[in-house]
Amino acid sequence: MNILPCGDRAVLIECDTLHEAQTWFAALREHAEVVLGARTVLVRGDLRASRELIARTDPSTSAVEAGPVVEIPVTYDGADLAEVAGLTGMSAADVVAAHTGTAWTVAFGGFAPGFSYLVGGDPRLHVPRRSSPRTRVPAGSVGLAGEFSGVYPRESPGGWQLIGRTTLPTWDIDREPPALLVAGTTVRFVADREVDP
Repeated sequence: MNILPCGDRAVLIECDTLHEAQTWFAALREHAEVVLGARTVLVRGDLRASRELIARTDPSTSAVEAGPVVEIPVTYDGADLAEVAGLTGMSAADVVAAHTGTAWTVAFGGFAPGFSYLVGGDPRLHVPRRSSPRTRVPAGSVGLAGEFSGVYPRESPGGWQLIGRTTLPTWDIDREPPALLVAGTTVRFVADREVDP
């Protein structure tokens, strides 16, 4: 673990793994304003006080809490479904079964408002990002990249492998909180129709 100053009002904890970052986040969130990243935790506030808080905190005693469960209906007809099948050595139907067969957990948000990085799915679905990102990914697109899955909350550029789409809005500024998928939420993807093998 590394602790770095981040401006004059925050410190950044650099961790070796996402799980380590999640345990630091769980240990500190009741005591400070913290932001979780893939392998970092940003602690906002006075630098000396933040360093002292980190020094007296034992993250090993903190459990990563499970949040609410959200079901996301997906039409699995994504532009990259066949490519993901080829990369994983599975059929398209097997990719869908793997994506829907395990629960995912929202680890953290980033990239765009309402974009959540989901972890914990079937490890056979670990695929690389596209070699060339798209300039336009439609809102509601469901994708894979590395160990993560996610739902694009609005139209944007993106480099994830697109396997399907949902009409469920994951970002709504008139909702509290605006993001449907906040850290700790358990996500279950549900196929809204069968996919040919």
